[in-house]
Amino acid sequence: MSRSLRLADREIATELPAFVMGIVNATPDSFWPSSRTQSTAAGAESAFALVEAGADIIDIGGESTRPGSDYVSEAEELSRVIPLVREIRRISSVPISIDTRKSAVMRAALDEGADICNDISALADDPALADVAASAGIPVILMHKAGIPAHMQDAPAYQDVVAEVRAFLCERAAFAVSKGIAQDRIILDPGIGFGKRQSDNIALIRGVSILASTGFPVLMALSRKSCIGYMTGREVADRLAGTLTANLVSVLGGASILRVHDVAETRDMLAVLKETLPDGIS
Repeated sequence: MSRSLRLADREIATELPAFVMGIVNATPDSFWPSSRTQSTAAGAESAFALVEAGADIIDIGGESTRPGSDYVSEAEELSRVIPLVREIRRISSVPISIDTRKSAVMRAALDEGADICNDISALADDPALADVAASAGIPVILMHKAGIPAHMQDAPAYQDVVAEVRAFLCERAAFAVSKGIAQDRIILDPGIGFGKRQSDNIALIRGVSILASTGFPVLMALSRKSCIGYMTGREVADRLAGTLTANLVSVLGGASILRVHDVAETRDMLAVLKETLPDGIS
């Protein structure tokens, strides 16, 4: 099964069951040290390696939003992200996603050729971000989280996490549409690990089909996260097999985009899945 995604000025497609989004962290404190880049040159090198490995999209983040992380100023985030976007775009036409909740950062990144807004606050932290995305006609990724990163793991609680996350994301999608963002530019992310207990994370992985039933593409960001460590007992450097398995389950449930550190291995998994279960993926 192939997938397609409309950007502002073009459409991208993959013959695999899901798009592969490669992660570039322009941060000194992301949860996996191997994913951090300390300079524009290092970040660009990392991005080009992911493209060479087959990434359909590159996702650049200048603010770590892992549980317990601190807020990064607009000026600092701009200094981390914009030179990197400029350098990648100078050489490659790969679609670039910007992991930000700040309208000024997104606006500046668009000026340098970025293509997608990936907002962990689902357009809630900075309402102007919706206007920026609508004006540019770009896709937006709306993520569910409970509270702010510094405290979201303090005491998360749900009665029915899948139903509650689905309802929240549908409400935020309706908000996006009300601001002028086209329905075919909206992508949903359940926010694995963002204000979730381990049981909640597992329920959301199992419940991807319920999220996909909204009609919006679903992005799953599971790569090497703590929830994989809880299930396998392994440290972050040894969570590749667990990540691949959780992503496989997600794609079988209907996920359209996988946000990962390990692009080549993820593409291999998807290629095998395509050949062995060609009629088993909705």
